[in-house]
Amino acid sequence: MSEGQGGEQQPPESEAPEDQDRSPSGLSERDLSVLAVERRGWPGPGMKERAIREQLDMSPTRYYQLLNALLDDPRAIEHDPVTVNRLRRRRDAQRARR
Repeated sequence: MSEGQGGEQQPPESEAPEDQDRSPSGLSERDLSVLAVERRGWPGPGMKERAIREQLDMSPTRYYQLLNALLDDPRAIEHDPVTVNRLRRRRDAQRARR
C-alpha cells in the first residue's frame, strides 16, 4: 500500500486572511481596528495618519477606502452605531457641500 500518494491529500482551505479572523459581529479584525481608530479623539493633524500607518500597517488612502465601505455595512452599524452614524452624518454633509 502506498502512503499519502493516491490523491488522498486535501488542499488547504483558501480563505482570505481577514475571513479567518471574524468577530461575533461578522466583521474582520481589520474592520474592527478601523472602527477603533475612528472612535478615538485625535489631538492634531497628522497623528491619526501616523497611527494608521504604524498600528494598521496600511496607507491612509487604503484606510479611508475601507472606512467608507464599512459605513455602508450593516454589521458595522450593529457593532458601533454611535461611531458609524457620526461618520455617516459627516460624509453626507461633505457630499452635500460638493
